[in-house]
Amino acid sequence: MFKKFLQIFCKTIDTVVMWLGKGASYLMPVLAFIVAYEVVARYIFDAPTIWAYDLSLFLFGYIAALGGAYAQQKKSHINVDILYLSVSPKVKNIFNLISYSLGIFFLVIVFYMSITKFNEALEFGYRRQSEWAPPMWHFWLMLCIASVTFAIQLIRDIIEEAYHLFTGLPLIEKESNDGC
Repeated sequence: MFKKFLQIFCKTIDTVVMWLGKGASYLMPVLAFIVAYEVVARYIFDAPTIWAYDLSLFLFGYIAALGGAYAQQKKSHINVDILYLSVSPKVKNIFNLISYSLGIFFLVIVFYMSITKFNEALEFGYRRQSEWAPPMWHFWLMLCIASVTFAIQLIRDIIEEAYHLFTGLPLIEKESNDGC
């Protein structure tokens, strides 16, 4: 019963993070179009925009921050493989639990700073210091969402690692990609 609850929790987190990560990936062509548009406007028509640089910075920040949890889900972040690959599965579990816990600690700090900046941006009407001067509150809100999502993904990973450490069994069976 408890195992089933943990599996449902983990699969729910997997689904939410996957959709958020894939949703953020759809911003990449928009970013590419904006950069290409700015290059053409600036160098061919000698008419640079005042908004393309700021908008491309925001989009890149959105893609990178919102994609962090998805990269964690896909185990795409870097490891120190020289040490990690030479230890037993239980020691790997312990390494993962420590690094995920440190990651959550860092993300709590990011969330706290982002929510503080979000509130200040709303209260004082902070804007980016550029000619276009777009408001900044949305960027800090996105960092809040991204840090919470990443932390939840790490909590999900801690649950899976701890389950494997204590039982020796996987919490969620990995799908086979051999075509069977």
